[in-house]
Amino acid sequence: MTSKHRAAVLGSPIAHSLSPALHRAAFAALGLDGWRYDRFEVDEAGLPGFLAGLDEAEWAGCSLTMPLKRAVIPLLDEVSGTARTVEAVNTLVFTADGRRTGHNTDVPGLVNALRERGITEVPAAAVLGAGATASSALAALARLGAREVTVYVRSPERAREMAELGERLGVAVRTADWARGAEALAHPLTVATTPAGATDGFAGDLTADPGALFDVLYHPWPTKLAGACAERGATVLGGLDLLVHQAVLQNELFTGRAPGPLAAVRAAGEAALAGG
Repeated sequence: MTSKHRAAVLGSPIAHSLSPALHRAAFAALGLDGWRYDRFEVDEAGLPGFLAGLDEAEWAGCSLTMPLKRAVIPLLDEVSGTARTVEAVNTLVFTADGRRTGHNTDVPGLVNALRERGITEVPAAAVLGAGATASSALAALARLGAREVTVYVRSPERAREMAELGERLGVAVRTADWARGAEALAHPLTVATTPAGATDGFAGDLTADPGALFDVLYHPWPTKLAGACAERGATVLGGLDLLVHQAVLQNELFTGRAPGPLAAVRAAGEAALAGG
């Protein structure tokens, strides 16, 4: 039996993370009573030293959040194809032979969350924002068959980065000015990847019949944009949908047990958000 029984989420800031609640619930549902999952405040400068100080014989892996998803890549022995394509690792696994491998569960997590809600194919879509989560969203949309994605951005540099990623994924990326973001909801699906409050101004300018919205925030929830779309009858997914699905995939990588306990993880996330 493996001696690995520890995992944690790393990032800065980290106190708000729901990952401990989700993974502890998964361990419990799987009967892994001896497993631990913690959270540690770690920034880019502190990451190499933190990893060097771990007893990898005990550690199964780490979940990585901002600002570590790119910073960890030079510290790894192997990076999955998906993680390398989007240049973002959110899951570090310590293998039995002593290697550090990096994975990205945000991309398949997005895909699985959408499929769960009946969105299995998307010919065209929009993305609000152009950061690391937007890159994962673009890769997820490519897996769902999108051939054209409009990205609403403020920065020309970010626009170029998304266009280059689109070339690697086989997706035609068109860019539009952030001020026109309300127009995004005319697409069959829009993925909003920006911080809290960033899309509030679009809520009052929606089309009468908006397409589906996947807003990756989970607090506060619903966002003004999500609420406005729901009032108009649109399908709306939130950050908890992504968090749950990507956490289940992480847990499978940590424990080697699949499929992961989706229902238990979702219940834990809902309870944590409700203050339970």
